[in-house]
Amino acid sequence: MQEKAFLILEDGKTFSGYSFGAPGSCFGEIVFNTGMAGYQEIITDPSYKGQIVTLTYPLIGNYGVNPEDTESRKVFTEGLVVKEYSKIRSNWRSSESLGDYLKRYNICAIEGVDTRAVTLHIRQAGAMMAGLFCAEDALLSKEEMLQKIKSAPGLVGRDLVKVVSITKKYTWSPKKKAKWRAVVLDCGVKYNTLRHLLNCGCEVIVVPVNTSYEEILSYKPHGLLLSNGPGDPAAVANVVETTRMLIGRLPIFGICLGHQMLGRAFGGKTFKLKFGHHGVNHPVKDLKSGKIAITSQNHGFCVDIDSLNKKEIELTHVNLNDQTLEGMRHKKLPIFSVQFHPEAGPGPNDAAYLFDEFVGLMKKHK
Repeated sequence: MQEKAFLILEDGKTFSGYSFGAPGSCFGEIVFNTGMAGYQEIITDPSYKGQIVTLTYPLIGNYGVNPEDTESRKVFTEGLVVKEYSKIRSNWRSSESLGDYLKRYNICAIEGVDTRAVTLHIRQAGAMMAGLFCAEDALLSKEEMLQKIKSAPGLVGRDLVKVVSITKKYTWSPKKKAKWRAVVLDCGVKYNTLRHLLNCGCEVIVVPVNTSYEEILSYKPHGLLLSNGPGDPAAVANVVETTRMLIGRLPIFGICLGHQMLGRAFGGKTFKLKFGHHGVNHPVKDLKSGKIAITSQNHGFCVDIDSLNKKEIELTHVNLNDQTLEGMRHKKLPIFSVQFHPEAGPGPNDAAYLFDEFVGLMKKHK
């Protein structure tokens, strides 16, 4: 027998359904993701820490989960909302059902929800805090649920990077002798980013987010990658300062949160988007070539285009949906960044060439 569950939004909007994850309750900013597949990659993306994810595709779980498609060491999303959870998993790579996987990591999940209605509400009202109440917690009164939601911490001003980052450095080395050494500052990096660097012939040294700029330079890297990650870039001032100290010392490539931290290190400002960009079908225009790439994205904050010094910073990419900044490059130094996820996982590979550009900068500045 399925146990009742409720999704309650901060403004009182209520959706009922059934629990298929862990019992209990969870809290986070409610967002939606438009991907038709890749749910395992989505829930293991550390950038989703602090968020409850609504998947807009109506059938989820039909191919199960497997060890190869994980994007980090565990599930980081706070909770999961779906229309229909498939109790039958059919894929030769599947080793576990999605429901059992979520229970193993103590993640609440609800099915039977009109996810189209949730998405429309978020688009109109904006992203807000929400709570999932499953099993026994679903017996609480609505007033009690709302009080718990309003007491939960939001994303603005909250440093979630320190929660998702590793505590000890580790190395990925290619089978052949590495041509280049890249240090990755782990703000919540996805494994697919490391795979791309490895395929480009890089030895990859992943370091905790609190690593000093002196220690980073002590590894004698050819380049630095500032990774994706969760939360508000304004809340990680220490990482922005580390980034600022490394500007001009080596080639730097920033992805998502890494892009935002570079923007702040350059003196720019960041702001909260109404409902963020989450999904695998966001069109981005390369301003130099005029080409359009369909990109994978996951962020709730953005760099303010008008806050950047145009004498030093060249805008390289723009989002065609809302004209927000999607990429920039320093005019003199070997530094560039993008707001989207060129590593995909899940999503299209239109922007994978950016890893080759990063390696190209390392070659020039060896």
